[in-house]
Amino acid sequence: MNILLWHVHGSWTTAFVHGKHRYLVPVTPDRGPYGRGRARTYQWPDTVDEVTPEELADAEIDLVILQRPEELDLATEWLGRRVGRDVPAIFVEHNTPKQGDVPNSRHPMADRDDLLIAHVTHFNALFWDTGGTRTAVVEHGIVAPTTHYTGELDRLAVVVNEPVRRWRVTGTDLLPRFAEIAPLDVFGMGVAGLPDRLGLPADRMTVYDDLPQSRMQTEIGRRRAYLHLCRWTSLGLSLIEAMAMGMPVVVLAATEAVAAVPPDAGALSTRIDTLTDAARRLIEEPATARRLGDRAREAAQGRYGLDRFLADWDRLLEEEICASR
Repeated sequence: MNILLWHVHGSWTTAFVHGKHRYLVPVTPDRGPYGRGRARTYQWPDTVDEVTPEELADAEIDLVILQRPEELDLATEWLGRRVGRDVPAIFVEHNTPKQGDVPNSRHPMADRDDLLIAHVTHFNALFWDTGGTRTAVVEHGIVAPTTHYTGELDRLAVVVNEPVRRWRVTGTDLLPRFAEIAPLDVFGMGVAGLPDRLGLPADRMTVYDDLPQSRMQTEIGRRRAYLHLCRWTSLGLSLIEAMAMGMPVVVLAATEAVAAVPPDAGALSTRIDTLTDAARRLIEEPATARRLGDRAREAAQGRYGLDRFLADWDRLLEEEICASR
């Protein structure tokens, strides 16, 4: 089938477009947030085609994947068809509810009868109030990393986007505790200026801004362990990718990480002292780090493999197309 979707989340989209369909991704001259087109830092197959808003008016579309509330009106405008009525639609919810009155967080697509909300984690499905809108959960899947863990550097790797702006959400304030144990290498978008903001010298933190995925994974795998300190976020795919490489992980036990990370894959706790002790042990004991990394790889490959992910999505896509007919 022909599926229209926006390029919003790089890792999730990369996995999704590895399916058996044709994927149409909007592109605009400025390649802004509603027209990024094909990814430039991820490897996408040839079945992904860029399409301009003008071309969409005559395009054959079987299904629209929505990921932001405003895309519903935008797709209706660009297609000249009622999305959810004339063209089936699924809204993919990637995020936990916004900070605030979380137990009562109302989803922007709540109480609709013209689409389905697909959550990427069971935690998100539990915490969002979607009213009468139909929902499903399709857990994350990843394209298997081509690089493998070596752990040759006694340093800790972190992947986080906009850590200065998001601060406590991403656990940025906790990083200095771990910088006392080993130097931190921080990868992601918007990481420039982080060491100065935290008051960490160059020998305790180095940042790598927006590297291509393959290069980033290679560099991460050279570090002794992966550090994930997000307090309130969905399930970071970089965490799952690190596990799939065979990397031991030190993880704050919050949101879906509790279900995704087995304790014997490294360390999983809400106690920072427990996590810092685990990080110190991994730095000092490379053999232990490798053994725990092997368990991390087994867990990630078993639960978040690409084949399972695409099969789950194909079942859901077929159900929605058949229901619309």
